[in-house]
Amino acid sequence: MICPVCKSDMIVVEYKDIELDHCLDCGGVWFDAGELALMLQSLEIAGHGLCLAEIIKFPEAISSEKKRRCPICGHRMKKTILGKEPGTLIDVCDRGDGLWFDGGELAQLLKHLVKSPGKEQNEPQKIINFLGEVFHAQE
Repeated sequence: MICPVCKSDMIVVEYKDIELDHCLDCGGVWFDAGELALMLQSLEIAGHGLCLAEIIKFPEAISSEKKRRCPICGHRMKKTILGKEPGTLIDVCDRGDGLWFDGGELAQLLKHLVKSPGKEQNEPQKIINFLGEVFHAQE
């Protein structure tokens, strides 16, 4: 798959039967339809309404960031915000092909979704930290 940002070839990263396309140049991550919900379920983060069918319904965000083309269908994707303030600006294919997270955005979203970050790390927190490192979390 070709990265919608820098047009480089992306690599496939597999975690618990979820294949994510990751760009080594810009750090972006592509989730095919259903993969974000599967990943959140595997991390025991549920009930946030973050499946693609719901995200497509979210309002379009006002942004000066250039709209990206979906790496599957080639149409321009809509910008939307996930999570609470300040939220994470992502790109979503309104045809239902998937979601694009720029470098650091996935880790940012996961940090917002994790409850009780001050407590001792449990298994989901360890996985979230690992994914944050893989996908270039920005502190």
